Amino acid sequence: MGTLRQPRIVIIGAGVSGIASAITLQRNGFHDFVILEKGSDVGGVWHWNRYPGLTCDVPSQLYQFGFAPKPDWSHIFAPGPEIQGYLADVAEQHGLRPHLRVNAEVVAATFTGSHWQLETGDGSSYTADFVIAATGVLHHPAVPEIPGLSEFTGAVVHTARWDDSVETRGKKIAVLGTGSTGVQVVSALQPQAERITHFVRSPQWVIWAPMWLPQPAVVSAVLNRLPKVNRALYQAGMTGARLFTDVVTRPSWRRRAVQEYARLSLRTQVLEPGLREQLTPDYEPLCKRQVLSGTYYRALRARNAELVTTAIEAVTPTGVRTADGRHHEVDTIVLATGFRAHDYMRPMNLVGRDGISIDDAWAKGPRAYRMTAIPGFPNLFTVLGPHSPTGSIPLHHAAEVTARYITRWIQRWSAGEFDSVEVTEEATGRFESEVAAAMGPTVWNTGCNSWYFTEGGSIDLLPFDRATMESMLAEPDPGDFIFRSCASGTAP
Repeated sequence: MGTLRQPRIVIIGAGVSGIASAITLQRNGFHDFVILEKGSDVGGVWHWNRYPGLTCDVPSQLYQFGFAPKPDWSHIFAPGPEIQGYLADVAEQHGLRPHLRVNAEVVAATFTGSHWQLETGDGSSYTADFVIAATGVLHHPAVPEIPGLSEFTGAVVHTARWDDSVETRGKKIAVLGTGSTGVQVVSALQPQAERITHFVRSPQWVIWAPMWLPQPAVVSAVLNRLPKVNRALYQAGMTGARLFTDVVTRPSWRRRAVQEYARLSLRTQVLEPGLREQLTPDYEPLCKRQVLSGTYYRALRARNAELVTTAIEAVTPTGVRTADGRHHEVDTIVLATGFRAHDYMRPMNLVGRDGISIDDAWAKGPRAYRMTAIPGFPNLFTVLGPHSPTGSIPLHHAAEVTARYITRWIQRWSAGEFDSVEVTEEATGRFESEVAAAMGPTVWNTGCNSWYFTEGGSIDLLPFDRATMESMLAEPDPGDFIFRSCASGTAP
């Protein structure tokens, strides 16, 4: 057997996906990699989001890497800073800091025919045999185009770029947007605000959950002392997650039960008929990403809170004017308006084979074979890319499975089987057809308008269960790819 080649690898992003990719590479003997992170630290969405009330809506014991257990979470649902700290600790413990370059946003990446050339905003240049785009989904804030917003004389802050210098205590606050972020920030700011007004274009189903509940100290002690018990708890959580995947992907009594619980959560917590009517969505529960909270409805019932479902007409220098002509005077506007979830690695100037740009390749919407490979972009793979299971399967696990799949391709390159590998258009189209066919019975396809939809009208999620995802990413399928040798320019 000949000497194995050592590839140069660039990982773009130091969130969950980037960390999973880097550690998987290390475990398989690949150490010549650099992680380029546009932020000032690791953590991805948990680095950028620091708004009041930030809490994960996935149970803590499930929201972790399988290879890096954390038995001692402070809460059943972990607060954001603790998750960011966990990710930073994992990066430290696995020696990723020497590979990390922070404040290094990739502005351009070009495939030359033999390798990738990358440029960062600070003028640095990197050469790579492989690029792993672990840029995530929720990192480009969506700012609404509302007339007059730029003329508002008070503070305007987006939840994904929270400014700690903004004073909210004793202020009249407007929160724009719903979803988990809007629900959490309203719940957190209401007790100390003079007045808080939640502007909601369409209400969300909010399932009651004890998001504030601490993890008992005795549980942490037992899990710390007995790793096998901790592992068993993690596996039990994964089993529960599999049941949730079944709920959202296939009609069943389980789905109906969860949907009825969502309706019950509203009926039992909001007794005022008028407010309950305002809070009742016109679509089925679970159609959008499900919101969990045990405090939101209580916050809205407080004397200093108001829900406004009338459309916003404009922002004035001193407040918000709605379509009914009413002017809501406020000191601070909080934009809980989410993200441009389908940008992925854009606005990076990404150029693949024969000069094709990612904007051209995705002119009809983001697409990738099995969430990982894009036609026209050799030796580039995405982690949690288009059609990833962001609405059904724990993301840490999905990132780990995808990272192992990508590493298997790199191992083949290292063994000299090829110099570049590129997925075929035919295979990508076939995968898209499989996704479209399986999307029919999912709950996401029951008539709501959510951030899961692309501009082209398709649902950018994975409609399969965990076993199917693991199977499709178990081993590379050479029949779906084109291989080239730099020496001959053809398949080796």
